[in-house]
Amino acid sequence: MGGHLSVIWQPWEFVIIMGMSLGTYVIANPWKTVVDTGRATVQALTVAVPKERHYLDLLGLLHSLMREVRNKGRNEVEAHIDDPTSSEIFTAFPTVLANEPLLHFICDYFRLIIMGSARPHEIEALMDEEIETIIRSKMKPYGSLMMVAEGLPALGIVAAVLGVIKAMGALDQSPKLLGGFIGAALVGTFAGIFLSYGLVAPLAHKIKLVREQRARMYVIVKQSLLAFMNGALPQIAIEHGRKMIGPGERPSIDVVESETISGGPAKAAPAEPSAKVGARA
Repeated sequence: MGGHLSVIWQPWEFVIIMGMSLGTYVIANPWKTVVDTGRATVQALTVAVPKERHYLDLLGLLHSLMREVRNKGRNEVEAHIDDPTSSEIFTAFPTVLANEPLLHFICDYFRLIIMGSARPHEIEALMDEEIETIIRSKMKPYGSLMMVAEGLPALGIVAAVLGVIKAMGALDQSPKLLGGFIGAALVGTFAGIFLSYGLVAPLAHKIKLVREQRARMYVIVKQSLLAFMNGALPQIAIEHGRKMIGPGERPSIDVVESETISGGPAKAAPAEPSAKVGARA
């Protein structure tokens, strides 16, 4: 393209644009969303999505709990649900135990099942509402960053206008100096568009993809429990959940069967370093 790339380096243009975008972001969002956006950004950059180990642990835990519900009394099952951190069933699946929101989700609905008064369609409606609420909450960083991405081109124009105003004050100067001022002003427009479509919007979409994959764990629980409540055997019920996993990530039915029959998925292979996925689902 030629020219001097140094003309693009206009620190104050970037300071104006980034400062205004940060200010509008903080003003427009509650502090909880601001903090969650930082967490979501780290998850997106590290691709902290559930791996096969996480899916196997989840399916294995559901299978073990369903088997307990079928074969043992209510009090015995309730003891596991009331104190999962001390339960030998839950501690056998550390990636699920580390995922506190998912853990509460599982325990809450198993508690409803062993109470025996709720019907499957009532549980399904309740699960749908809760999962929708969870997804809506987890998508707030995506929505807030997209708002910034949409506003960045306009903020770039604001910075460019300020640069033009500065250039107008130098009309009596040499054409070389005046051209430098105008070029610096136009960098604001370039920076706003570049930061919007080249950085913030792609990051927001990456956050959306990661959060959607993490939320899939709740859908697996939902489908498995509904199948179980409708009379399916535990092994068949978790197959309903397995089908909710994407084709590229879904463990084979043979792997799931071998690990659930062995009764200890967590012993079959250590959790991957990305087990921190579960820390805040």
